[in-house]
Parts: sequence; structure tokens; C-alpha cells
Amino acid sequence: MKKNSLLAYLLIGIGLFFLLRELQLPILTDFYSWPTLLILIGAAFLINSFSGKEEKSIFPGVVLLGLGIHFHGLNHYSFWIDHWGMYTLIISIAFLLRFAKTKQGIIPGIVLLAISIFAMFVDNQPGWFVWIHELMSWIEKFWPVVLIGLGAYLLIKRK
Repeated sequence: MKKNSLLAYLLIGIGLFFLLRELQLPILTDFYSWPTLLILIGAAFLINSFSGKEEKSIFPGVVLLGLGIHFHGLNHYSFWIDHWGMYTLIISIAFLLRFAKTKQGIIPGIVLLAISIFAMFVDNQPGWFVWIHELMSWIEKFWPVVLIGLGAYLLIKRK
């Protein structure tokens, strides 16, 4: 598989998104939003990873696809779960799918899956579990700082 196949998938997906947005098909009006772009970018990563030997694309593909689906669900479905456990669930699925292809990451995937299920579905959580709720509310508030830090790290690491 060529190196620029990920870029090709991204351009095709984003081009289709903007074309359909311009055509304004009534059946697709719910999909003219930024979560759809996350879904398309995540799908491009996954297509790239499963069509070739690009195992590195599995994890970001699942995370972006999962976040896109989650945010789309929050915007359009009243029954969608709005809980921080969904984020750990998405990351655990990313670890588990990466394990299916590379045989690495099963332990973090299972641990995060257990935490997600426990956090979302257990009514009587122990008192010590409160700190996780506080940490996740802080992360939900300041997650852009993580992106800024990651970008700065990548710039410094490149030099």
C-alpha cells in the first residue's frame, strides 16, 4: 500500500462530505455537522489500516470514529448516554481492535472496558470512586489544553 493512501481516503471522504452538504439532500440533513467529519476521518484511518499493513492507524481511527458517533448520538438521540464512561469505552474498543490485528494492548483494553461498564451501569459506586468523576469533569473542561500540549510536544520532538 502506498504511503499516501491515507491522504487519498481522507480527501475522498471529506470531499464527499462537502459535496453532499452542497447538494443538501433532505435525508442527510442530520449528517451535515462536525461529528460527521470525525466519523469520516476515523473511517479513513480504519480503511487505511485494514486495507494494508498500517497497524498504527487502527487506534486513532477507532478513537475518531467513536468520538464522532458519540457526539452525533448526543446531538440527535435523546436516549444516548452522556457519561464520561463513554470516552473510556471508546478508548478500550480502540485497544481491543488494535489487539485483534497486532496482538498488543489487551490489558489496557480490558481494564478500560471494565472501568467503563462499572462507571456507567453500577448504581452503588464506592465513595473512593468520586475522585474519578471529579478528574473526568476537569478533563472534559480542559481537554483543549491536552491538544495544545500534544501539538507542542510534536513540534519540539521533530527538531
